[in-house]
Amino acid sequence: MNERGLDHDGTIVREGALDRVPPVFVPVVDAARARISETFGRARLHSAYLYGSIPRGTATPGVSDLDLQLALHDEPTEADRADAKAVEAALDRAFPQIDGVGILLTSARVLLSDVERHDGGFFIACLCTPLLGPDLAEGLPRYRPTTLLARETNGDLARVLPRWRARAAEATTDADRRILSRFVGRRVVRTGFTLIMPRWGGWTSDLDQSAELFGRYYPERVEQMRVAAFVGRAPSPDPAVLRMLIDDLGPWLAAEYTAVHGEKAPRP
Repeated sequence: MNERGLDHDGTIVREGALDRVPPVFVPVVDAARARISETFGRARLHSAYLYGSIPRGTATPGVSDLDLQLALHDEPTEADRADAKAVEAALDRAFPQIDGVGILLTSARVLLSDVERHDGGFFIACLCTPLLGPDLAEGLPRYRPTTLLARETNGDLARVLPRWRARAAEATTDADRRILSRFVGRRVVRTGFTLIMPRWGGWTSDLDQSAELFGRYYPERVEQMRVAAFVGRAPSPDPAVLRMLIDDLGPWLAAEYTAVHGEKAPRP
């Protein structure tokens, strides 16, 4: 892998591996594997994956969260979602070295579908580390930092901004605002990075590096993007931070993204 996250043939190298998990997080990963297997079993679970800072080896104890993707044999049900919430809560209670747990539920069929080839498929093949079951990446292509990848991963920011505004208006506690600011900050930085990804010609998931690379092309917005990267790691309860991200940087970024890459293909 070169300094831009690419293999010798110019394709994006899969980030993360189980042998990169920092020792302090190994018990967390072992417990996640056991609890997911016990809860979902082979009848429901096709495969499970880690993603985020823990499998990349960059997690900070007491600050980083545990991110998991489950690929199910069938479409997720309310019972599946309830079980996932229970697993999240149990792991979060048991391990002080993590600050929250997030489990995504998707069917293997959707992740391998044509419409998800450059979004959910890319996510599995390049950003997820196999934890349980057969690896879906074996049925997916190698990916390059193209405008198609940019459009299909983050070309829907304009569609999500109204939902963020509604969530911000409903947030009544500092805890609510911290949760939202972390989510929004991360998504804004990743959108900012994929906006310039084809021009830079590589891949990174590092929030700080993403913000700085974005700033090479949009220096007038780099300070806002640095704030987004900061709250993506250390969430803020300040309503002014959320307003900046959702009502200023977000709309500008969505318009620029559409102008450069177009809009993400609609999902069923």
